[in-house]
Amino acid sequence: MRFSVWPSPAQPWEEIHELVAHCERTGWDGAYFADHFMPNGPGPEPLDGDTLECWSVITALAALIPRLRLAPLVTSVTYRHPAVLANIAAAVDHISHGRLTLGVGAGWQQNEHAAYGIELGTVRERMDRFEEAVQILRSLLSEPRTTFAGQYFRLHDAPNQPAPVQDRVPLLIGGAGERRTLRIAARYADEWNSWTTPEVLAHKISVLRAHCEQVGRDPAEIHVSTQAVLYLSTDREWLRDKRQQPPGRPVIAGTPAEVAGIVARYQEAGAGELIVPDATLGSLARKKDTCDLFMQEVAPAFR
Repeated sequence: MRFSVWPSPAQPWEEIHELVAHCERTGWDGAYFADHFMPNGPGPEPLDGDTLECWSVITALAALIPRLRLAPLVTSVTYRHPAVLANIAAAVDHISHGRLTLGVGAGWQQNEHAAYGIELGTVRERMDRFEEAVQILRSLLSEPRTTFAGQYFRLHDAPNQPAPVQDRVPLLIGGAGERRTLRIAARYADEWNSWTTPEVLAHKISVLRAHCEQVGRDPAEIHVSTQAVLYLSTDREWLRDKRQQPPGRPVIAGTPAEVAGIVARYQEAGAGELIVPDATLGSLARKKDTCDLFMQEVAPAFR
């Protein structure tokens, strides 16, 4: 099983770099980074809050971090044209010497689209646009030229030179929609990702496998990654209220032995990778300590 870190874009670049470099030295497998421009909120109003731009950070990490795989989690095709995104991805693949996974999604965060005047559209429009974009990305990252005529995008004999270092840049599709997103993942994805509990993951993978059967794809070709908020400690008193988090994001909370048990359930459900967001891990020093505790006392059982 792989284990990757997901630094919050709300923190300073220096802390992001230091944490990822620490994870590089201590045996982690990858680093993901969210592609948003502001904090999320319940409505369309823009919110204040530092948010470092994703591809700038990933490019810097590609140059400074020599081993970890790197990926956006995920880039919305609503605010990056797929032809432009394919060229960005090819360049970052060169800078990283072939360590990029390209994570893409249909788009969802209302306030950033409203603030910047970027059309989000209905769910159906987003999914139709996304399916076109995925086809374009797959072609531009693997073929010398691409011609495409769709409802949202049109390309004529479009190049992407130099080609990526990897013969096939892994394409990660993020999202849990069972009717469209998982069908698109079954057809085009090298990796599928969503926030899940072990029970939800098992169900979603069963849906993904059914779509794979319909399109004639071996589901074993699709790497499955998932994430949950982590509270890990040997201090049971500190963990007490962390176990009673209100409904929202999936939470993994417990001692190393308890967390290992939960990770085992994710693995049994079909996860090949667990991604750990750092937003709830505290100060930089505590983040490092938690990452070390995880790598020393949880990860070895799954290597």
